[in-house]
Amino acid sequence: MHSHYFFVYINNGDLMNIVLLCIEIFFARIIDVSLGTIRTVIVVKGKNLIGSILGFFEVTVWFLVVEQALTTSNNNIFIVFSYAIGFATGTYIGGILSGRLVKSKYEVQIITDKNVQKMIDLIRESSMAVSILKLEGKNKNKYMLFVEVDNNKIKELSSIVKSVDNKAFMVVNETMFVHNGYFGLNK
Repeated sequence: MHSHYFFVYINNGDLMNIVLLCIEIFFARIIDVSLGTIRTVIVVKGKNLIGSILGFFEVTVWFLVVEQALTTSNNNIFIVFSYAIGFATGTYIGGILSGRLVKSKYEVQIITDKNVQKMIDLIRESSMAVSILKLEGKNKNKYMLFVEVDNNKIKELSSIVKSVDNKAFMVVNETMFVHNGYFGLNK
């Protein structure tokens, strides 16, 4: 028997074992890769202890999956596909989960010259703080609004801006640290 992956005639007992192994590998890869994606985001945000704990569980699951995949007597291409599809699915799910579980703050800069006071009022009515700078342009004066928001408020802020001035220029940057100021106060 060769050690490469191949398609051969498989009896029903071997087929059931391969299917169960593929399912096990697929779901275990989703778990370990999702944990790895979340761990990476958490470590980048400076939460190293939590990242280390997640890393422990991630590698434990990964090791058990690799052990299963490499020590089976069934060399079958579907094992490779299960491993790869589980990785891709885990990356996707991990990205979604990290976006929902890991809180981020963003600084949003908005440059506009239309209905500025209306935009400011709508932003403040949505419990977001805004600071305003008057800009002197070559042909006309504009305003730059600075808004610091949680990641769950970005879409709402974008909708407000577009509803008032759909040609406003917006720049969004992730903030690593916020000290003092108006942040998180409720209406």
